[in-house]
Amino acid sequence: MGFGTSLFLLAVGAILTFAVEADAEGINLDAVGIILMIVGALGLIASVIYWNSWGGFGRRRRIVEEDVAAPEGPYHRPM
Repeated sequence: MGFGTSLFLLAVGAILTFAVEADAEGINLDAVGIILMIVGALGLIASVIYWNSWGGFGRRRRIVEEDVAAPEGPYHRPM
């Protein structure tokens, strides 16, 4: 679940919990709103942890050390 989806679930849950005054038979809209807010908050926390571990959008330069043979010749001594 992405950052945007988590915010969307939080917003829909808050609207259902605090702004909707309708009564639906067989379903408690306040409970549905609270569940959506909890799921959105957990998704938001998971997204932040994932992005933190990934490192973001910065490009890192990766240096690979290779086994390079020493040059040979009369002016180069083996180490």
